[in-house]
Amino acid sequence: MVIATALYRGSHLVAGGAVVAQHQRDRLFPWLALGAAIAATALIWFMAARHRRLVSWAVGLDVLVIGCLLPFGAYAWGGARAQESIAWVMLLGGSASAMAAVAFGARLLAVAVVLLVATHLAGYLLVEADASVTGAHLNALVFSAVVSWVLTWYLCRQGEQVDSANRRALAAEAQRARFAERVAHHNALHDTVLATLTAIARGGVDANTSMMRERCAREAAYLRRLVEQADDREQASEVRAALEESVRAAEALGLRVTARYHEPPAVPGEIALAMARAATEALNNVRCHAGTGHAFLTAAGDSGRLIVTVVDRGRGFAAGAAGPEGAGAPAGAEASGGAVRPPGPARPGGGIGLDRSVHARMRGVGGRAFVDSAPGEGVRVELRWPG
Repeated sequence: MVIATALYRGSHLVAGGAVVAQHQRDRLFPWLALGAAIAATALIWFMAARHRRLVSWAVGLDVLVIGCLLPFGAYAWGGARAQESIAWVMLLGGSASAMAAVAFGARLLAVAVVLLVATHLAGYLLVEADASVTGAHLNALVFSAVVSWVLTWYLCRQGEQVDSANRRALAAEAQRARFAERVAHHNALHDTVLATLTAIARGGVDANTSMMRERCAREAAYLRRLVEQADDREQASEVRAALEESVRAAEALGLRVTARYHEPPAVPGEIALAMARAATEALNNVRCHAGTGHAFLTAAGDSGRLIVTVVDRGRGFAAGAAGPEGAGAPAGAEASGGAVRPPGPARPGGGIGLDRSVHARMRGVGGRAFVDSAPGEGVRVELRWPG
């Protein structure tokens, strides 16, 4: 409607400019009146562009100055003594009425239309215009406001219906996602915790063995994460679900993982998948090379950035150890181009895995990976997106 009323006023200005140029070019006031109308219109559309709507006070100023005062000025100083010479000034009142319908509420619009009708009726009476001309102009003045108001109401109503439909669709999608998540958790609980408890209850296994204690610890960690995420499962569900798959995969292979999720930001699905796969490789590195059966995974947000860290307290390695691309890299520095490898056989294959599956994967999605390690002090792998 802002664009529509702008085009409507533009057509009136073009018509007015043509009349002044052809019939009133020798008089100063018609040019001043045309300039005032252009300036008022420019003010309205400048404010509309700034606020993304028609601003009430700017439209009100246009109604008073251009719609109500300008016809009397044309009569008093512009020499407009006939209906033909004043018609172009009156024409501007129609677009003023249309803009008022978009910018004002119902009561203020009624006041503006009454003012415009009274002013224009008085103006045509001063120049003794024909009753048919006066009636047609006043009819156009009123119905410019009516049509603009109806269109504005209709478009706003349609917009509200579209917004409501979008909200319902999003709510339905969220409900489906929650249901799918419940099913996934049900299946995971059935295959892990419930299976373990059932076996213990039936006496089929010895609950005091180290293997069973480790299994119970892993499943207790899974239940703890499940409880912790219950309050905010709506947020960043893709990130959490992808990382949880990585954690469960590592636990299935015997690694105990303590995972914490501190309101990670929502990211695109492909980013969540890439981060999870990089985290999987970091956990595999712990399982195979760290000399410890326990890792810590944390996911958090920092100013819109997703940060995932995998930490172990294993044997560690020299982050600046020799390698094709990682030689001389200081501990804690980004291994931006390639391998961060341990010296000797302490962590065989670890640097290659980090290079190919962690650093390369993060670079592929616009992220970065950092490795911090020292002999005897474990390893800290930090994944950041965006880099």
